Amino acid sequence: MTGTPLLAVEGLHAGYGRVSVLHGVSLSVAAGRIVAIVGPNGAGKTTLMGAVMGLLPRRGTVHFAGAEAGATEDLVAAGAVLVPETRALFTDMSVADNLLLGAWTRRRAGRSDRDAALGEVFALFPRLGERRHQRAATLSGGERQMLALGRALMARPRLLLLDEPSLGLAPRIVADIFRVLARLRAQGLAILLVEQNARAALAVADHAYVLELGTVVLHGEAAALAADARVAATYLGTGAPA
Repeated sequence: MTGTPLLAVEGLHAGYGRVSVLHGVSLSVAAGRIVAIVGPNGAGKTTLMGAVMGLLPRRGTVHFAGAEAGATEDLVAAGAVLVPETRALFTDMSVADNLLLGAWTRRRAGRSDRDAALGEVFALFPRLGERRHQRAATLSGGERQMLALGRALMARPRLLLLDEPSLGLAPRIVADIFRVLARLRAQGLAILLVEQNARAALAVADHAYVLELGTVVLHGEAAALAADARVAATYLGTGAPA
């Protein structure tokens, strides 16, 4: 990969209790790059995200912004934000209040910074602006994903970790979400993307890693992997290169 890594993971091992899931995973993400993690269910993709963020016990090294990563709170303060597969919204709160919670780590920056961040999120997702006073529980699945992503952006992160952003969404909404990711990359944001929809992930990513049974079995430029016969047959639903 080109560029100095913002996130560098080396020899990562993690799991749940005595169950080992990840076996020596290494990867890197540079600023202004989208890196995709693709693989079958059970490969360890969600475990990888949790381990990187310090939500699970881990062995190996994780460096973020040139420093060894510590607790989850330290990573968030340094500019790494995870959008989990569950989206984890506060459904009884309004859209606006959910977004404002995302700016909590920047509360000392003042109201003008918060209002500017809100304006940027509403510019990316106009529907959230239209529904800013609605409870999150009333939103559609696509709108909830927009809200989860918008809340993460309120923290003005340097690295965004996205776990299955297309899960349960209609193809048109998935296309909208991935267009936003491309815009965020152009603004210099680093994105680590875990995605079951390998075709969509490889189309937007710069670099990709294929994870199987907790091990990286293949990695390279995303366009090259999309054209790889093995990847196409296994993950893209065709026996010929995509």
